[in-house]
Amino acid sequence: MAAEPLPDPPALRLGRRDRAFAAMEEHDLDVLVLGRVANIRYVSGVPILWNAGTRPYGPGCVAVRATRDIHVMSTWDEAVPDDIPHDHLYGITWNPMNMVEVLRGIDAGARRVGTDAISPLFANLLPMAFPGAEIVDAGPALRAARRIKTPEEVAAIRTSVGVADHALAAAIAELRPGATERELTGVYMDAMASCGITTPATQDVVRITSARSDCDRAIEVGDLVAFDAGVVADGYAGEVGRTWPVGTNGHAAALGELAGRWERLWGELLGACRPGAPASDLFEAHRTAGEPVPTAPVARGLGLGFDDPVVTRDLPDTAARETLDPGVVLVITACVFDDAVGSLIAHQPVHIGADGPEVLSSSPFWDPDGPGGHP
Repeated sequence: MAAEPLPDPPALRLGRRDRAFAAMEEHDLDVLVLGRVANIRYVSGVPILWNAGTRPYGPGCVAVRATRDIHVMSTWDEAVPDDIPHDHLYGITWNPMNMVEVLRGIDAGARRVGTDAISPLFANLLPMAFPGAEIVDAGPALRAARRIKTPEEVAAIRTSVGVADHALAAAIAELRPGATERELTGVYMDAMASCGITTPATQDVVRITSARSDCDRAIEVGDLVAFDAGVVADGYAGEVGRTWPVGTNGHAAALGELAGRWERLWGELLGACRPGAPASDLFEAHRTAGEPVPTAPVARGLGLGFDDPVVTRDLPDTAARETLDPGVVLVITACVFDDAVGSLIAHQPVHIGADGPEVLSSSPFWDPDGPGGHP
């Protein structure tokens, strides 16, 4: 976590770039015109500033397959790697026709130009910038490239997960009756910032999941409290989730049974993460464990933000087509519910390796039979 903006390390950015150009070759794209922040960073290795909130589409990066040249919209070369020469930087302009001239000068002979987004304005401008070219959706090519992580990307996600583990432990250590969701979120954010990271992956870090869950109240004895510890470190998202009870309030047996159900479900889900297996096997894992498939996604990809696959029961055909190929990194959600005590939820980051799944988090789960199991 550098104190000043730096380009992504060479092995990381060049490995991603190789995958991007291979995807361009496979999908027959001569030029990529990118506007989404994650895609710009994936191809160029340049951290993009001022990316909070919504932003209009604009050609922030252009990749040319024939020459493997990368062009980036930037008015200075801070955080731009040496393999992108200064004459491959183009400035911001308020005049859209100036942008047409910039793009036309990059590769006027392109046959197929892919873009990751579009707007009514650029739907008219891109054909002017690339006369005679077919303008197509580059989403399939980019999703194919990004869903399989390079070893350097897996290492980057592992680093993010490590920060999430640290901040999660700090927040759980302050869990007690009388604390509030906001106070525990503050503890989490402080611990995250102490690691040099100031961007959470989610704002809803702490949530009471008891059967009786009123809004904006202090935590009470008998509550179940879920922690969704997500961070974005150097562009890569890492996410870990755990649920801890605050005492039992007469529900020790029900809590123990709930924990046992969760452990069975998690075992089935992890067992379903076989290299090459269909993502729909995660639904079968729920059925084998005797638990309903939730409405929320069972799994979703981690990377520069969130990548494919997204495995949710509302998209069964998509899940059946998706395969858990080696190199995919997922955050898997296991959730069980009891009418008397509430929901026990955990998110676990998993890397699908050639020899099987690898769990990336070291955070412990609540164990009703362990030390402090029933405080």
